[in-house]
Amino acid sequence: MEGFRKDGTALIWEGNHETVKIEPWGVDSLRVRATIAAAIQDDLPGALLDPAPTVPQIEIKAELATIRNGALLAEVSATGKLTFKHAVSRKVLIEEEEHLQPYGWPPTRGFKQSVGGLYKLDVRFLPNDGERFYGLGQQVHGKLDQKGCTIELLHRNTQLSIPFLLSNRGYGFLWHNPAVGRVQLGYDRTLWIAEACSQMDYWITTGETPAEIVEQYVDATGHAPMLPEWAAGFWQCKLRYVTQDEILSIAREHKRRGLPLSVIVVDFFAWSLQGDWKFDPVCWPDPAGMVAELAEMGVKVMVSIWPTVNPLSENYEIMRRRGLLIGAEYGRPIHMQFVDLKPEGPVYLTYYDATNPEARAFIWEKARANYHKLGIEIFWLDEAEPDMWPSDPANLRYHLGNGLAVTNLYPLLHAKGFYEGMRAAGQEEICNLTRSAWAGSQRYGAAIWSGDTDSTFEELRTQVRGGLNLALCGIPWWTTDIGGFFDGNPDDPSFRELIVRWFQYGVFCPLFRLHGFRQPAIVEPVPVGGKNEVWEFGESAYEIIREVMFLRERLRPYIMAQMRLASERGVPPMRPLLYDFPQDEAAWRVDDEFMFGPDILVAPVIYEGARSRTVYLPAGTTWTDAWTGETLAGGQTITAAAPLERIPIYLKVGANLPIKA
Repeated sequence: MEGFRKDGTALIWEGNHETVKIEPWGVDSLRVRATIAAAIQDDLPGALLDPAPTVPQIEIKAELATIRNGALLAEVSATGKLTFKHAVSRKVLIEEEEHLQPYGWPPTRGFKQSVGGLYKLDVRFLPNDGERFYGLGQQVHGKLDQKGCTIELLHRNTQLSIPFLLSNRGYGFLWHNPAVGRVQLGYDRTLWIAEACSQMDYWITTGETPAEIVEQYVDATGHAPMLPEWAAGFWQCKLRYVTQDEILSIAREHKRRGLPLSVIVVDFFAWSLQGDWKFDPVCWPDPAGMVAELAEMGVKVMVSIWPTVNPLSENYEIMRRRGLLIGAEYGRPIHMQFVDLKPEGPVYLTYYDATNPEARAFIWEKARANYHKLGIEIFWLDEAEPDMWPSDPANLRYHLGNGLAVTNLYPLLHAKGFYEGMRAAGQEEICNLTRSAWAGSQRYGAAIWSGDTDSTFEELRTQVRGGLNLALCGIPWWTTDIGGFFDGNPDDPSFRELIVRWFQYGVFCPLFRLHGFRQPAIVEPVPVGGKNEVWEFGESAYEIIREVMFLRERLRPYIMAQMRLASERGVPPMRPLLYDFPQDEAAWRVDDEFMFGPDILVAPVIYEGARSRTVYLPAGTTWTDAWTGETLAGGQTITAAAPLERIPIYLKVGANLPIKA
């Protein structure tokens, strides 16, 4: 076949052994798939949900065909080149034209043979002057606008790849492909690459504002459930509480001091062995009693679950025989060298296969029997990238295929298994913490934390930008290790300043959580960090942190109102200024401030020793200094006082929020 045709609500172009299918997929949105195989596949797993039926406008002429869905129009030339336009105003995205002279230039959509009958794919789009790109998950480059960056499409500890970007040209673009690859946001072209896939698949939407675009993306990939009320409070964690007596003593001390506490965390090595998914009975002799006593205090317990399996685990052999572990294309399926409670010293671990429904059911059943039945209703799904040392996706054999093609689905499906298991067990409020996610993870109650960060001001600056980009990717629940994870020393004055500033920032993150591997640390036989409670950083820091904790408590009604908007409409509670002020060109360039809901502008202090900072107040409204009551016009840059006990906060005109006690 060659040329254009209509297939139901889809426009089809065929030529040069390629088939392209374009169809409506949500409000003002289109899904585009292409292949050089026999047919487009409809049963591949992914992020997109089935949309409500839509009847597009399709016109076919000899040299050009168009399909329009609401405000988004796609043109297809006789050679198969795609151009996307806002239907009434502007071009938004154009494929790079295939060069005809001289011969030898690559095609706009390039398919080359890869592993297992799959293709290496690259898709090229023309650059646009002045274009800015936001989103793409949580990256470690410390930038908000990612124009000029090359982004690896692979999950790693602290790197979370969600291939959705928001452009200031009025469109959103989801590379609906879980393959390992990269996107080059160059000044010469935008280039998307998948190392192994069966077909091209992307989704594009248009809108007049970032809010419209993000909400349409969330409609397409799924809404987060409503955040449970308890999850908006303070989460206490360290690496690691060794016994249940230690956990109980920390919770009792919080209550003795009158400090708020919603969640306390049982970190790794509370297990008997990796892959047993049950408590070590020596250190945790009565976990049900522990959970009950904490519940009487109004405190919930979260338990760390790793997806790794020790060959000595009671479950290893049955999982191996049933094909529930990730395999290897060559050699033995060994994915990580780490430590465990036995044998002493290094142990070689294998990951369970989250792409296999039977494997997901198996691990959930173990978690249900050994944790959930005890009253534990929050799980810390750590190592969910999956985090492998070394990372070699091409040598992984999943239930769904080769690792190059499917590995980025792992955290999505891992969260899905626990979410569906918890729902089947009768639990309605679900919020599980995970270190990784893919497009659509929000619909499975996944809360993200930013991974094992360093305890430095430089890292704090990276967190601010990374969290804002992730917020634009449909995931409203996000947090960091307050103070950073690695190497903070509670007796070090520099660290004490850092943790105060990080706490002040953390109040205005969607989740408010302290964690860290503090010094002095013990690493043998298994890691144990130093003290990490709010009263362990010196009396001066404690007084500031204490007030910050109660500020969070005062704001909880406001926070829960934002979480309802996040669930119902997809509005991120924490977002860059450009989201609320798209008409203010300067707001698109601000990368170290953010809005927390519609009424609070937060300007975190992210440099050591700083006692003031510049703050841009967006145009279009009047602002009030939350601490002094001073009224300030928008559209100006000011210098804000920032003594150690204060983070600059500004309220939009008319807002009446309890910032001060």
